[in-house]
Amino acid sequence: MAKESLFRGKTSDELKDLSLDEFAALLTARERRTLKRGLSPSQKKVLEHIQKGKNEVKTHCRDMIVVPAMLGKTIKVYSGKEWITLRVEQDMLGHRLGEFSQTRKSVKHSSPGIGATRSSAFLSVR
Repeated sequence: MAKESLFRGKTSDELKDLSLDEFAALLTARERRTLKRGLSPSQKKVLEHIQKGKNEVKTHCRDMIVVPAMLGKTIKVYSGKEWITLRVEQDMLGHRLGEFSQTRKSVKHSSPGIGATRSSAFLSVR
């Protein structure tokens, strides 16, 4: 038997029935304050596209908070170079879209190149 995941004691069906103000009461202080102050025009536009039933939405709004209306949808978030495809799940609620599309690559260290250190000046270039 699969265990049903809960978000602050609520199932995904109960969360979808909540208004934005009721959902904001379940979030941390920063996200709650952001939702109570209201969404920006670009964030409202993204939310309208999602509520219309569009399954795949492209957005530059990395600061958009993931709300229950987005559950199960596919959202493409711009990372500054490419579109990162996100499938919104219950664990993502309350976080921001930008947290899931990294803007920088992880550093991969290897041997230093020529001119990187003083000792490498005496190596042959062959």
